[in-house]
Amino acid sequence: MTIWEAVAVCAAGIGAGALNTVVGTGTLITFPVLLAVGLPPVTANVSNALGLVPGSVSGAIGYRRELRGQRRRVFLLGGVAFVGAMTGAALLVALPSSAFDMIVPVLIGAALLMVAVQPWLTRLAQRRREKRGRTARTDGGVPLSTGMLFASAYGGYFGAAQGIIYLALMGMFLDEDLQRINAVKNVLGALVNGTAAAFFLFVADFDWTAVLLIAGGSAVGGQFGALVGRRLPPAALRVIVIAIGTLAIIQQLLR
Repeated sequence: MTIWEAVAVCAAGIGAGALNTVVGTGTLITFPVLLAVGLPPVTANVSNALGLVPGSVSGAIGYRRELRGQRRRVFLLGGVAFVGAMTGAALLVALPSSAFDMIVPVLIGAALLMVAVQPWLTRLAQRRREKRGRTARTDGGVPLSTGMLFASAYGGYFGAAQGIIYLALMGMFLDEDLQRINAVKNVLGALVNGTAAAFFLFVADFDWTAVLLIAGGSAVGGQFGALVGRRLPPAALRVIVIAIGTLAIIQQLLR
């Protein structure tokens, strides 16, 4: 790797760390850069997963205020995310690297639709609960756990726009502020990337130069993303999620 290639990988790590903290599409920056500097697809994927862990941890620390009072939720969804991440990592080893190429744009599109209509769905759910005299479940119940299981399996396999899918699912099934949901998303992203990376350590090849460059960059980017993201009103954050997600779909379709 030349000095300019190293600079490009580190810069991609900074951008990915910031985007993952605010939205969750960082892989769509780092993965193409790793391919461009000559890494094979699977090596690029697993190196990227390990390199982005510090960025996710950094973003979660930046959102620590919004995590208060959500310990039980984090532990419950974290257990589901761990199982899903292990499943996805195993699938990456067993399946060809192109297995998700066609489904990725569909997943992102469905997630964006859920993010867009989430306020309307939340109001509808609240009215239904009021009529029945019920209160919202703080853990989202079986529907959320099931959705998060599959989303985490996807994250362990590839993870492009995984954060958007998390935001969409939790926004639909939890009666919670979007920023607090984003804080949980950052913790789960760190867990999924870390779990998948730990699995890959025993079964796949890493490019350790790429890992270290992305790790350093993403840690810096995670703090910057938290600084900016925490100050965005929910409506603005939702618009940014939809805009970046749309660009992610276009990028996937043009690959």
